[in-house]
Amino acid sequence: MKLIIQIPCFNEAESLPNTLLAIPRRIPGIDTVELLVIDDGSNDGTSEVARRWGVHHVVRHATNRGLAAAFTTGLDACLAAGADIIVNTDADGQYDGGAIPALVQPVLDGKADIVIGDRGVASNEHFGPIKRRLQRLGTAVVRFLSRTDINDAVSGFRAISREAAQRINITTEFSYTTDMLIQAGRKRMKVVSVPVGTNRTERPSRLFKSIPQFISRQLVTIARAYTTYNPLRAFASVGLTMAVIGALPIMRFLWFWANGDGNGHLQSLVLGGSLVTLGIITSLLGVLADLIGANRKLLETSLKRMRNLEDELSEVRRVLEGDAARKSDRNASARKISNG
Repeated sequence: MKLIIQIPCFNEAESLPNTLLAIPRRIPGIDTVELLVIDDGSNDGTSEVARRWGVHHVVRHATNRGLAAAFTTGLDACLAAGADIIVNTDADGQYDGGAIPALVQPVLDGKADIVIGDRGVASNEHFGPIKRRLQRLGTAVVRFLSRTDINDAVSGFRAISREAAQRINITTEFSYTTDMLIQAGRKRMKVVSVPVGTNRTERPSRLFKSIPQFISRQLVTIARAYTTYNPLRAFASVGLTMAVIGALPIMRFLWFWANGDGNGHLQSLVLGGSLVTLGIITSLLGVLADLIGANRKLLETSLKRMRNLEDELSEVRRVLEGDAARKSDRNASARKISNG
């Protein structure tokens, strides 16, 4: 059983060593623990620091592409390296590396596909009162939309089984956290939470510049992810709402018309008819989007099969390379014996 711990980084040369030191190298139930750093276009020598500290895999983006892209690159690299379980953590030291064994245990036990590190937002002393309220509200929204039982939706400290990683396809360019949960809920993955400790981080977040920006971008991400994976429900809800609102002025016109005063209220008929028409069109767009979603499912199934095929080819390649190395050693030994 191989565990790879991936760490997305952007200019983290100073904080990365402490993060690496806190990560356990031996975990019960895990045969091999490896580290992978995704350098997202850093200009402070993050990749060099990672190599000096013994990181097994270093992947680098030529330019800064954002956290979601770095996370996706890390998943692909971990899968290619043969990871059975992937843990994602941050380089700023916020998450307690000592909690990794508890984080991976539900996956090892077969009780979860994805495990979220719960930072205890409601009582976490490292969070201010505004951040606590916003995190709790955001988590409640994501919990409702994803139908998953999670307590900390935007926690980046999470463990992912190999099969779940193969099925996750991040589409947002901002943050993968909520997008991933909505996908997981739609794809009927088992998601659980595990309490984890946190450390205070002094520097501000590099993901967003202000809380209003974070809220607006998260709302866009959540709306997009939900619409992508629940198109019929999303469009039909909007269309039905518009149709119901449009029916009210139509009923108003019919009331006046029934009482012989319809000529003076044609604007109600026009407004209501327009809204009902828009509602029907929106609902039809939902049907079309749902059909497109069905095609997306077929594409995702094909992608997963391709990833499984790549795994099989990689395993065959490793076996052949091992056989070639053993054959070379036997030939070298034979030459030594014949020369001796």
